[in-house]
Amino acid sequence: MIQDDGYLKHCIWEHSQTVRELYRRRCCLEEEEMTCAAQAAELLRPHVAPGDVILDAGCGSGYFYHSLRKRQIPGVYYGIDAAPSLIEIGRRYLPPHGLPADRLRVVRLEDLRAEVDHVVCLNVLSNIDNYCRPLERLLRSTRKTVVLRESCQEVAEYRYVRDRYLDPGVELNVHVNAYAASDFKAFIQARGFDVTQIEDWRTGGKAELVIGYEHYWTFFFCQRRL
Repeated sequence: MIQDDGYLKHCIWEHSQTVRELYRRRCCLEEEEMTCAAQAAELLRPHVAPGDVILDAGCGSGYFYHSLRKRQIPGVYYGIDAAPSLIEIGRRYLPPHGLPADRLRVVRLEDLRAEVDHVVCLNVLSNIDNYCRPLERLLRSTRKTVVLRESCQEVAEYRYVRDRYLDPGVELNVHVNAYAASDFKAFIQARGFDVTQIEDWRTGGKAELVIGYEHYWTFFFCQRRL
């Protein structure tokens, strides 16, 4: 038997009722704003002109829209995510807050082809096998800036481990990588960007346990060279 649904079958984001409920609450403003979303929005704020298009890559259910709206940042928000169930949550609960449902789309980073003004990608690239191809795709998509938050440290560490926080009976592994910050930054610079590495507000440069594994969250603000 050969089937073509392997990606969704093995996508951890499609197998957590806990995550889906959390994302619903965030869309409905029943949870506090994530610190990383607030920091990303503040980094973007000085650079967004009226009508600029902002792409939230790996948006979950699109709740970063609230961080932009809260600060009256005048961009046009679009969100993409590879998990259909998460996008459906945003399409259901964000329109009452002003976001049209068609601004949220099911798109994998590997399939992305876009021309936008700003890209935000938070906590995504550390959970895939390697950042090179998807990050290059994001950099090619933007005319102005990219805001990234990923797990980075002095020396790279690649792990493929069991996610023990999924629905009962689901046994799947996930990449939990910490990239070498110098290599990550150099990769972006080589593609025509000035890069500023910024300490994460939430963790202050210290490790944070996520699904039981250490993450070293770091922000990178990337501005295309003229």
